[in-house]
Amino acid sequence: MPIFTVEGSFYARRGYWQRFTKRHEAESAAIAREWALSEIGGCHHVKRHQIRVDSVSEAAAA
Repeated sequence: MPIFTVEGSFYARRGYWQRFTKRHEAESAAIAREWALSEIGGCHHVKRHQIRVDSVSEAAAA
């Protein structure tokens, strides 16, 4: 299964946009994007409209 890299930012509680990069093994880019939204929302207690996904790309095989 391919590994995808999801990059973006979310609105932190202190009033600034915090950058993030998440890597996840998924069947498609859409599934990896949804996983990242869920992960950021759950860990940092932000709503999906406060999360900006800049790119979803397949990571090079290691």
